[in-house]
Amino acid sequence: MPTPPPLPDSIEDLQHLVLAMQADMEAVRLERDTLKSGRLNDKQEIERLTLLLAKLQRLLFGQKSEKLVRQIEQLELEELHIKQGDHPVQPEPVTPPTRTAPVRKPLPEHLPRDIQEHLPQACCCPDCGGAWQRIGEDVSEMLDYIPASLRVIRHVRPRFSCRQCDRMAQAPAPSRPLARSYAGAGLLSHIMVSKYLDHLPLYRQSQIWEREHVSLSQSTLGDWVGGVHQLLRPLINALHRHVFSARKLHADDTPIAVLAPGSGKTRQARLWVYARDDCPSGGTQAPAVWFRYSPDRKGIHPQTHLKNFDGILQADAYAGYNEVYRSGKVTQAGCWAHARRKFHDIHVHRPSDITHHVLTQIGRLYEIEAGIRGSPPQTRQAERQDKSLPIVLALHEWFMQQLPTLSRKSVTTDAIQYALNQWQALTRYLNDGEIEIDNNAAERALRGVAIGRKNYLFLGSDAGGERAATLYSLLETAKLNGINPEAYLRHVLSVIADYPVNRMDELLPWRVQL
Repeated sequence: MPTPPPLPDSIEDLQHLVLAMQADMEAVRLERDTLKSGRLNDKQEIERLTLLLAKLQRLLFGQKSEKLVRQIEQLELEELHIKQGDHPVQPEPVTPPTRTAPVRKPLPEHLPRDIQEHLPQACCCPDCGGAWQRIGEDVSEMLDYIPASLRVIRHVRPRFSCRQCDRMAQAPAPSRPLARSYAGAGLLSHIMVSKYLDHLPLYRQSQIWEREHVSLSQSTLGDWVGGVHQLLRPLINALHRHVFSARKLHADDTPIAVLAPGSGKTRQARLWVYARDDCPSGGTQAPAVWFRYSPDRKGIHPQTHLKNFDGILQADAYAGYNEVYRSGKVTQAGCWAHARRKFHDIHVHRPSDITHHVLTQIGRLYEIEAGIRGSPPQTRQAERQDKSLPIVLALHEWFMQQLPTLSRKSVTTDAIQYALNQWQALTRYLNDGEIEIDNNAAERALRGVAIGRKNYLFLGSDAGGERAATLYSLLETAKLNGINPEAYLRHVLSVIADYPVNRMDELLPWRVQL
């Protein structure tokens, strides 16, 4: 055994020894607390990174919808309560939906009918030789497809001369959509719709035409896309005036890859969308969207787009809009879908009482909105004040109660802080019946871009981004108004070359009679 240290000879030495031991114990205690704090921070960082990884995996491979099945939520909560030693929440009785037998819809009446009549092989009764008498018929229909075909339109302009005075006469040459190009309006509209709505890159379209023994190179198709972009610019300006004349706009942006010249790599650019849709609040003006391209996501781009706008802007919490709000001309309106999404991402990976409560309360807000969609602004505002306002106030109070019980670095705290930081913008819709609860109008407009970039992967240049913005603007607006985009674009391309610039408003989708 080691020999114990000798005891001090005096009381003063003993006091010094006690003080030294207390200092050592305090140092050990401080080191222990530091290690505990570091371990807790490490655990929270691991949870945050695990949640981020799960979110990215779900974006790549999982379900994209944010709708939750209530029965699955209930089972997850029961399992969570069992692990925590609490009593599970009793599930609400669910009435199984009654399933009805599917009814096949009749084929559309506007399609042409090719009638084929099938008669018996025998021209008379094989038993007695008597003549057949028609007493009825059985009719069945099949839907068939005739492959699209190309045709050449030959314009012939005879020249005439007067036999008496030798005067010459000839009809003027019909204008073409693209000067010095043999592409007709129907072919051009089909190429544009195939690329920007059906998400077929130009090289695939070139291969499709090769199967018809028609050689249309990818470079030729690209030149035609550029020509259509230039041809439609006056019409896009008219569309821009219509969109920005609204009192309320929805704004959003999405990344898109663009080839960096000389490097063989891509860089990230942006497509911005500004949507006008007053239909949910009973408005009569036509819905429309306007796209713009930018090589980066700097705040100067939305500030430039919105420099002449005066009204309400419904968007996410992107800091680039802050300068727009500071001007005093634009009022910010928040998006409950963004606030909900942060809790939904946590709930999918690690459900808890907090995330379940928030999603349930926000779901109640959306149920109220579903009941007043299409109503006048005054009705919507009254319903929101009566039904939605108490839910929102209670949710804010509940957030403030939960914050002290959570770690500052937890992902749940981040979700709550995001909602609280945006609270004034989130609650602005309660006092204005024209404002929507979310920014889904802009997000829906960007859905086609998100699908398309999975097919063409990247744009070839900044000019390609400008062309994409032009065609997306016109085609998505046609879709919003329930108009066949290809038929509409075919009509526009057949007349726009000779159309007066000061009458371009007449060619907007909702004003054209097809």
